[in-house]
Amino acid sequence: MEKVVINESNYNVKKARILRTKEMTPQEKLFEIALEGRMSLDHEPGQFIMLSVFGVGEAPLSVSSSPAVRGSFDICVRAVGKVTSALHRLEAGDEVGIRGPYGKGFPIRILEGNDLLIVAGGLGIAPLRSLIKHVLYNRRDFGKVHILLGCKTPSDMLFVDELDLWNKRMDVYYECTVDRAAPDWAGHVGLITTLLPGVHLKPERTFAIVVGPPIMYKFVIKELLAKNIPERQILISLERHMKCGMGKCGRCQIQGLYVCQDGPVFNYADIKNMSEAL
Repeated sequence: MEKVVINESNYNVKKARILRTKEMTPQEKLFEIALEGRMSLDHEPGQFIMLSVFGVGEAPLSVSSSPAVRGSFDICVRAVGKVTSALHRLEAGDEVGIRGPYGKGFPIRILEGNDLLIVAGGLGIAPLRSLIKHVLYNRRDFGKVHILLGCKTPSDMLFVDELDLWNKRMDVYYECTVDRAAPDWAGHVGLITTLLPGVHLKPERTFAIVVGPPIMYKFVIKELLAKNIPERQILISLERHMKCGMGKCGRCQIQGLYVCQDGPVFNYADIKNMSEAL
């Protein structure tokens, strides 16, 4: 497995400012952030940053915007701890610190020319949004595109306006399901695996990209293998407690692999026998 080489400048904390915030659900908020001097983040879809709320701490967060957007970038943040809760209290104009981007993202050059099956569970749509926006911006570079989304309830959905646009596109197959319906929900109800039988694909030319809660991977991967998608063409993004982002602290180590450097994106063939990974 190829090791990611970290740019030395990524060790330093860069000053950045929040340009705008948008409440997406009671738990999640979208932040548009600009580095000082409007420098480009130069990230790849699937990479993450380390964000500092000064005086509080630092947390790893996935980048949600397309690399084509210059001068600012998006992160979608769920308030679950000290740092992310403090970030939710900040407003446009407030300053934060940024390190990164870090890690190995989705292999865009390998994906080009192939069909894509993108499977997002819950907050997994946040890092996948970066990939999806890149794919749609460069639509001619890819084959068929399937996007499957699963959420607990309709009110938990993120990027609702964009989901509607994806659903209306003629060059995208989009399906969404919820675990529990609301009275006004007319869509599919059930686990995300119930959407997979309706997807018709050519396994030899399909790459499946899966991001969601850890419990989802086992069942989704089982369905993908049943569709004869090769193990090396199943890509997943792993979540681990990452404190440094540079492979120094060892918090994210799994049997010799560092999620912050060797991942967070892995192909299934490389980690299928690692009991700690899935």
